This record gives sequence, structure tokens and C-alpha cells, in this order.
Amino acid sequence: MRIVAMTPEYAADIATWRYPAPYQRYDMTEAAPLLDPVNGFVALVDGGELIGFRSFGPDGRVPGWRYDDTALDTGGGLRPSRTGQGLGRRALAVGLAYGRERFAPPAFRVTVAADNERALKVVGSSGFVRLDEFAATTTGLRYVVLVRAEG
Repeated sequence: MRIVAMTPEYAADIATWRYPAPYQRYDMTEAAPLLDPVNGFVALVDGGELIGFRSFGPDGRVPGWRYDDTALDTGGGLRPSRTGQGLGRRALAVGLAYGRERFAPPAFRVTVAADNERALKVVGSSGFVRLDEFAATTTGLRYVVLVRAEG
């Protein structure tokens, strides 16, 4: 499993992914945001197959919390057919290694939907600690902010 550059082909593929309830909020229907360098998306491949993506920067932020620059926001996802197979921890570790090498942040921060027990379990077992919980100003959904110090 490794990180590679996001390509138009990868972005178009990701834009077709559809997650089952209650994860459908993670569906991406447009490729353009995945290709915008400001959003910091990269592709996650395994054996030449696109299996997921990671993001570094403002795309990992959810409106409604007081984000700052004390940590690098990161997020990601796996291809719907690859979820629930125990790949999350490794995918996160590969992403964090990439982020550490590329950005050398003092800490990583993730924002996870409060009802996404799978993601909360993965990040919690990867050294992230719960910092806060809030309601998104756009949807009212609850989110948890977790941080992991580096170094």
C-alpha cells in the first residue's frame, strides 16, 4: 500500500464510489475538488489498484469548529468494496507516514463523524486522542476532533 499523485482518472473513479447507509455522507460526486491542489488529495494504491485516498489540509475540516494551524488536518477514505476488511489502520499509517515526510507537522488532526464507530476505532487505536465534539454548522451532524502529536 502506497501513496501516489491524484490523477484525473483516479479522481473520476472516486467520484463514482457510493457508500451504503449510514456512510453515504462520504460519497463524492465531483472529481474537480479531488484535483484541486488546495485540497491536498493523494491516491492510495495497493498492487496497482486504487483502493482509497488521503487528504492533507483544509479539506479535512468541517464547518463549525475553531480550527487553527497547531496541527495538520488529514482525512481519507477507502473504496466502498474495501471497507470493513481491516485495512483502515494500515491505510491511515501509510497516509501519516506520507504526511510526516511531506509536511513535518507538529501534530495531525482528524475530524470524524461522531456516529462513525469504525473510523473512531481506527484513529483511536492509532494514537489519536479526543479533543472535542461539535455540531457541523452546515448539517447539524455531530463530529469528533482528535489529535495526535508528532515527535
